Amino acid sequence: MPQKRDTLPRLSVFKAFFLAVLFAIATYMVVVIVGLMVYPPLPALMESLTSPEILFAIRLSLITSIISTTLCVVAAIPVAYSLARFSFPGRRFINTIFNIPLALPPLVAGVALLIFYGPSTFGQMLSAAGLDIIYTPLGIIVAQFFVNLPYMVRVTRSAFESINTRYEHVARTLGCTEWGAFRQVTLPLARGGIAAGLVITWSKSIGEFGAVLMLAGATQMKTETLPIALFLNISTGDLDLAIAASVILIVISVASLLIFERYTDGRGIF
Repeated sequence: MPQKRDTLPRLSVFKAFFLAVLFAIATYMVVVIVGLMVYPPLPALMESLTSPEILFAIRLSLITSIISTTLCVVAAIPVAYSLARFSFPGRRFINTIFNIPLALPPLVAGVALLIFYGPSTFGQMLSAAGLDIIYTPLGIIVAQFFVNLPYMVRVTRSAFESINTRYEHVARTLGCTEWGAFRQVTLPLARGGIAAGLVITWSKSIGEFGAVLMLAGATQMKTETLPIALFLNISTGDLDLAIAASVILIVISVASLLIFERYTDGRGIF
């Protein structure tokens, strides 16, 4: 009786090497992150999570991130649609402008915002009108909006570009106005991408640190978002509160990424 041949593909040295590096680095990342979450005893972690300071940071982070993300969505939709559909002079330059904050360190963006809303003429006019941006919760919203709007624009633009323009043309031939075709055809088709952009923008807003630190400062129980709470407590040696803020940010990041992957089907945007 002939011996049955092994049908399993053989693992080459090349493939084994790359897979070994892949799983080694993935394991390293998981161990580091999980190690942070399980480091404090559970009672100490729960006590820190329910402390007044962390609860204040959670509340402020949620309020500011929801407002800034809403503003990002409202601003990003017309900007992204214009870049995806219209041809106009300077289009490439404007696209570059919206890409600059993606590579710009948040601290630099924060310093630029600090100058703009501080000693500049515009900042002095706002101050004279009684509208204070610097070192206030409003500054948190401004910083989050400035830094994260380009991400929302990029995701939304990708969603619009994935829609065949023929659908809009058909809607126009059936009697729709430009606004009608956009509202009834384009927006519904792009809702998955817009939802993905909303989630990832909100996640980045709630975790924004550098620009917020520069513009709004790090005042305990006033401009103390979760990243600021982490920074303040790690600076003073209160490791339990710092870890509590870290755990919340990790949970938010993981949940946001899972939702983002769900709406984008694993497709990258950058």
